[in-house]
Amino acid sequence: MVVRREETRTTVDRYQGRERVNHWITAIALILLTLSGLALFHPSLFFLTALFGGGSATRMLHPWIGVVLMLSFLVLFIQMVRFNFWSKDDTRWLSRIGDAMSGKEDNLPEAGRYNAAQKLVFWAMTLIILVLFLSGLMIWYEYFGSSFTVGQQRVAHIVHALAAVAMILIVIVHIYAAFYVRGTINAMTEGRVEGGWAFRHHRRWLRQEAAKGVIDETDGRLHNRGGVRPTG
Repeated sequence: MVVRREETRTTVDRYQGRERVNHWITAIALILLTLSGLALFHPSLFFLTALFGGGSATRMLHPWIGVVLMLSFLVLFIQMVRFNFWSKDDTRWLSRIGDAMSGKEDNLPEAGRYNAAQKLVFWAMTLIILVLFLSGLMIWYEYFGSSFTVGQQRVAHIVHALAAVAMILIVIVHIYAAFYVRGTINAMTEGRVEGGWAFRHHRRWLRQEAAKGVIDETDGRLHNRGGVRPTG
């Protein structure tokens, strides 16, 4: 981890460039799938097909964008899964979600790289994307139409639609949380966050990084101390 002093603020590296690129590929794929999926879902939204070159082009592109999403999220999953395993502290954190929403984070257990709410979003997206991909294959008539019965495909259509609605809701929550917690957006745009942000929201992660001997963390501030380990 690299610590930088930018004018009067101290910043801490949180995401590498390849992680940010992969995140935005996943995000863009989700947006395109939402728009094209809504266009195909109901006649009143068919006008959205104009964004993709018409109805036929939308039907052709939608599943291929789904493949891009699946591959992109697979890379993201491999990168992030080790930080998202559940712990007892996460259960305690979640039981005090009211304090998190009201900004009383000193009442919460110290969070690692991701807090309990972020871990829930991660695992929910993992499950839903898998369901969307598998159900999408079943109704991708051009390549798999003859592999499933009409009854199976009807069920797949319903499952696919319900999973898509769930995904849209989760993405809305994810975007809201990113704007609600001030400073979060910088993590995925610039790759770094302010030291005070890290101390307040992900203190255990900050302590773990400090324990590597790169920085010294005290009283919510970061100090470049070479190989000196933090106290406390």
